[in-house]
Amino acid sequence: MLILWPMSLAGTLYLIPNLLGGEDISILPPANLKIIHNLSFFIVENAKNARKFLKICRHPLPMSSIQIKEIDKHKIGNPSYYLIELINGISGGLLSDAGCPGIADPGADIVRQAHQKNIKVQALTGPSSILLTLMASGLNGQKFHFHGYLPVNKEERTKVIKSLEEKSKREGCTQVFIETPYRNTALLADLKHTLHRHTLLCLGIDITLPTEEIWTKTVRDWTKCTLDIHKRYVVFAFLAG
Repeated sequence: MLILWPMSLAGTLYLIPNLLGGEDISILPPANLKIIHNLSFFIVENAKNARKFLKICRHPLPMSSIQIKEIDKHKIGNPSYYLIELINGISGGLLSDAGCPGIADPGADIVRQAHQKNIKVQALTGPSSILLTLMASGLNGQKFHFHGYLPVNKEERTKVIKSLEEKSKREGCTQVFIETPYRNTALLADLKHTLHRHTLLCLGIDITLPTEEIWTKTVRDWTKCTLDIHKRYVVFAFLAG
């Protein structure tokens, strides 16, 4: 039997975008900071990183008085653990380590459980490296697929890249994915080697940081470029010609 708590009695779950790096909070809307300052309960990806972010935001409460629950895969199936405060009328924030909760980051399960408990969910505006790269890429933003991470194994990754390029050519669809920073160089090399020379490839690097770079070139032109992306934050996107 599904029991729905009256939304008027429950708190609101705010989905709070985090910085993509650095400490420049000017990229966050002032309305976000106002909401953050009024919250004393947070569900987070990592407690240490969350406290650092709250300090950067100059949260008025001492860290010791802020309740923080880390997302734990062993407790994710128990909605009461994360949502009891919200059910009892206390609003809280869902915060990932970088970017937007639930988008290539943990949190979707908790949001779904909140909906099941009739808890109001409000997503706040903030930086998403995926969307910002797509916006600046010049590739098809009307139709795109985000794939998360490609396989680590080189042979499997090559097969996936070929399959995604065929799909992109057939459907006119931009293919978007990310990689662990220390594997960036190997992935870029595979993309250069595997993709057709006329395929457009975009790299969104260190989005919103002072070192930000966004480049869209054909694969043929990429083969002539030398760009150090090792251990940098990169979003990859391509569109077959």
